[in-house]
Amino acid sequence: MTLDNNWFTEVADSIGSAFSLKINGKLEEVQTPFQKIEIYDTTHYGKLMIIDGYTMVSTADNFLYHEMMSHPVVYTHPKPEKVLVIGGGDCGTLQQVLKHPEVKLAQQVDIDEQVTRLSEKYFPELCTANNDPRAELHFADGLKWVKDAADGYYDIIIVDSTDPVGPAEGLFNEAFYRDCLRALGEQGLLCQQSESPLSHVTLIAEMKQAMRSAGFAATHTYDFPQPLYPSGWWSATLASKSGEITSFREDAARHKPFATKYYSYARHTVVMEGVPFLNK
Repeated sequence: MTLDNNWFTEVADSIGSAFSLKINGKLEEVQTPFQKIEIYDTTHYGKLMIIDGYTMVSTADNFLYHEMMSHPVVYTHPKPEKVLVIGGGDCGTLQQVLKHPEVKLAQQVDIDEQVTRLSEKYFPELCTANNDPRAELHFADGLKWVKDAADGYYDIIIVDSTDPVGPAEGLFNEAFYRDCLRALGEQGLLCQQSESPLSHVTLIAEMKQAMRSAGFAATHTYDFPQPLYPSGWWSATLASKSGEITSFREDAARHKPFATKYYSYARHTVVMEGVPFLNK
């Protein structure tokens, strides 16, 4: 990360690229026991959250990520009543999940409470569902939370984590996926952000292999644009306990009772096709 002449730049040395945003200034900086969180005001992307030097969320483009981390998996599950979000401290994924009337319980478990408190202050539009009676916000270790969960308790687990370093490193291995498998019901689905399908092909392949080794019957990677993240092209990977990821609740998705900016029934049909070279 560099700051030069009112430009914030995230340099991704491993993939030989960088992304810059022009900023008006820094609004806040907090060092927590887990990470350093910075909030900036940008000239064109609204507010910007940085964690340990990496871009996390902006006002302008967060809808792409949050909609695509939630609606595809919720509409793919036949009866999504209990949803667990691991990470997701900005509350955007939780908000999207709770747009579904079928969902009876949505728990968000993030290790760092300050991510949520700063989101409430600078991204209040993402936190409108925090007081929904179906929502539970917990500030705890997601790894331990899943390990301690009752067998078959959840219908869906969404892993909305940072990159696989630091506090999130343990969310990308077979032991964690094995705990998720046990905590999911018979038709359970896991959805995890899986980095760039252009720049992190090896990581995605290793994730999917670890999911299968843990006992998941099928995996499926789909993509979506995300300007803020390295390469501007991002992905999520679904893992199914029952082996069915080839269909979704089409009528419900076609007639969804809420507005979205990017996700749609037509978009979901593309999701089902996935990323061909990653789903061989």
